[in-house]
Amino acid sequence: AEHPYNHLIDTLKDGRIKFFNPQKLNDPRYDKLPLSIRVLLEAAIRNCDGVYTKEDDVQNLLDWQQQQNEAEVPFSPARVLLQDFTGIPAMVDLAAMRDAVAKHGGDPGLVNPKCPTDLIVDHSLQIDYSKWCVSLKNQEVELIRNKERLQFFKWCSKAFKNVNVVPPDVGAVHQVNLEYLSRAIQVTDGFIYPDSVVGTDSHTTMINGLGILGWGVGGIESEAVMLGQPVSLTLPHVVGCKLVGSINPLTTSIDIVLGITKHLRQAGIAGKFVEFFGPGVSQLSVPDRTTIANMCPEYNATVSFFPVDQVTLKHFKKTSKFGRSDEKLELLESYMRAVKLFRSYGEPSEDPQYSEINLSSIVPCVSGPKRPQDRVAVSSMKEDFQSCLNEKVGFKGFHVSKEKQDKRVPFLHCGQEYQLAHGSLVIAAVISCTNNCNPSVMLTAGLLAKKAVEAGLVVKPYIRTSLAPGSGMVTHYLNTSGVLPYFSQLGFEVSGYGCATCVGNTAPLPDAVVDAIKQGDLVACGVLSGNRHFEGRLCNCVRANYLASPPLVVAYALAGTVGIDFEKEPVGVTSEGKEVYLCDIWPSREEVQQTEEDTVICSIFKDLRGRMEKGNTLWNNIECPDSLVQVPPPPSIENAHVLLFLGNKVLTDHISPAGSIARVSAAAKYLLSKRLTPREFNSYGARRGNDAVMTRGTFASIKLQNRFIGKPGPKTLHIPSGLTLDVFEAADRYQRDGVPLIILAGKDYGSGNSRDWVAKGPYLLGVRAVIAESFEKLHKNQLVGMGIMPLQFLPGDSADSLELSGKERFTITQPDSPSPRQRLTVQTSQGKSFSVTALFDTEMDVTYFRHGGLLRYVARTLL
Repeated sequence: AEHPYNHLIDTLKDGRIKFFNPQKLNDPRYDKLPLSIRVLLEAAIRNCDGVYTKEDDVQNLLDWQQQQNEAEVPFSPARVLLQDFTGIPAMVDLAAMRDAVAKHGGDPGLVNPKCPTDLIVDHSLQIDYSKWCVSLKNQEVELIRNKERLQFFKWCSKAFKNVNVVPPDVGAVHQVNLEYLSRAIQVTDGFIYPDSVVGTDSHTTMINGLGILGWGVGGIESEAVMLGQPVSLTLPHVVGCKLVGSINPLTTSIDIVLGITKHLRQAGIAGKFVEFFGPGVSQLSVPDRTTIANMCPEYNATVSFFPVDQVTLKHFKKTSKFGRSDEKLELLESYMRAVKLFRSYGEPSEDPQYSEINLSSIVPCVSGPKRPQDRVAVSSMKEDFQSCLNEKVGFKGFHVSKEKQDKRVPFLHCGQEYQLAHGSLVIAAVISCTNNCNPSVMLTAGLLAKKAVEAGLVVKPYIRTSLAPGSGMVTHYLNTSGVLPYFSQLGFEVSGYGCATCVGNTAPLPDAVVDAIKQGDLVACGVLSGNRHFEGRLCNCVRANYLASPPLVVAYALAGTVGIDFEKEPVGVTSEGKEVYLCDIWPSREEVQQTEEDTVICSIFKDLRGRMEKGNTLWNNIECPDSLVQVPPPPSIENAHVLLFLGNKVLTDHISPAGSIARVSAAAKYLLSKRLTPREFNSYGARRGNDAVMTRGTFASIKLQNRFIGKPGPKTLHIPSGLTLDVFEAADRYQRDGVPLIILAGKDYGSGNSRDWVAKGPYLLGVRAVIAESFEKLHKNQLVGMGIMPLQFLPGDSADSLELSGKERFTITQPDSPSPRQRLTVQTSQGKSFSVTALFDTEMDVTYFRHGGLLRYVARTLL
């Protein structure tokens, strides 16, 4: 059939390039749309096929003012981005779908991503060696430890069309996306259109700083997009955030991020789009913008969008993103102006009327000790940590008695005696998450290290320091600027390229340090330049962790404690007894900008492209067989017992397997049965393609608060026997008896970063419904995609108000023809009944659920 919007086709470059021009609609509503909504509208016009995207969807987008937060609209992004932890289960599912299609007489070759998909192998790096060991050692161990996974990725790159695998030792997913994969525009079959992306990494939102619309989705949703299904979203509110004022010379982009995060959390913008405007935007470089955009999940926005402007064009030219072709840059600017996606921040007439943030009011901060939203001014850090010791156990408190707060524990390390106290630093990590894409903060940290070494300062050798750049580009400009040797002298040796400390891939601390922490029951600390630091995630014995900019990571490493007032106390004392203060060694903003201008040059980006295209010797030598996939069997569905009785704020970290595999866990018992030694266990993230390990690791968090047990830990009550068992062992007993399971929970179930195993794990444990007071929206979508019912108590109801013990049997009555937001009745074995709302937001949600989940639906569509 003829495309319904053929009359909107326009041309550039003497008719050689075509595009759909929404301005030819001659609809006055278009000029009033936020620019992020204009990107959604263009995609709807271009992909309008009458099936997945209809003309009504286009009209709903045009009518954004009236339809926001009401209408459901489809979005077909230009590409899909996967990192290896979330990418491996997605590719395993595609391989399993091939197997299913073949068994039903279909052509397995039909199962290929229709949407271009990039998979970056970046999460398997573990910091086994630090300090003065070269990164090559970590990389060699990474490739040996993860041989099976890497074989599978290499098989995927050959077996599937439209899949590009970026090998290990190139860079972190978000940084490779920024530096190499993103183009701001795409040209396919002679048509030009805006670049856009959905990704399974929580850092996908960084790309919005480059004027490219993108956000994170669950693994199930990403697979649907890969197979040609659009993402369905409620037409969002768009909040304008006006930036005014001048930036404080000591303020880094991470400080601006934390300031904006606090402001937007207070503004209540959950699930909304944020667009930045105002004269302050022009002061922010593209790396500054991407760092700000990266944190939008922390204030619960879907995206934080910086439209393309002159700063963006300058960045593209500097990075040779389009080669040396000025013609392509001209095409980019011409197209963006033609469809009114180009912003001039000097034109107030283009600005919407929204809230504003004064950049001059933002001061240097850190965030912690347990949550990214708990912002602490550096000037108040010493006082705040002291209050954390005093407060009762909670998000900020550790409840250490007064008589124990001054306790010091001596220990020996490398033949020398040291002391640990509350607040002592034992981990200092400059890692790939959030900051390493930003040359300004990395060079600030490097220049700070240089000045510290020149002043005669050192970092105590027992502190586990590490520098895990987001890509080889970072090492290149740190080396060119001359600061890398000073990083190394302080113990921040380049340990490899990829996510490391932030995802729990930290080798154990020295035994003497661990023993001292346990002996004194100390609140030891970690400081990292990431955006994830929930308690116990970095290391089980490190209870307080703070997010900070890279230069502040170096500063706290020099101090050896978080209990310091940098304005009044020296950051260190030289061997001659001279006190050195932070202000003595902090580089000026002008010095950093000049260094960046001199060192971050086009040749660096060419080097990155070469690394991507050539790979490395170890990767290139990996051989893979023709088939590697073992398909897990689908469990049956019948009646329901309660597997877990949970409270409020259950995080994805509590649900999904993450970090190292504990030696006493159900997963460890399984691996031992396969004759693996503990050193060969690897991490849960590295084994995401192994359903046997991942199912055993679901709800295996040491911080899980199950009301059946009454204390933190991965245990639950097997109700028929009355035994306390590992969660997997209890679920396994229920499944062998043919008993399906449900979960009872409180508010904000499933908060945190996206992981597909947050839904897959419970499904394979036999969970068929979760009844909670409220859900995090992305996790709710993941449950639907796996065929698990997300059921919400009615307003005012809860497990407590209904006097549920959790030990009842539950029967959930389902109608023959379910509909969105339908009320269902839950009947207990005690004779009590209550109503819940089934959180199927759209007809497509209902369709997925009726088919047993999204993957079964897509497989049947192919057949």
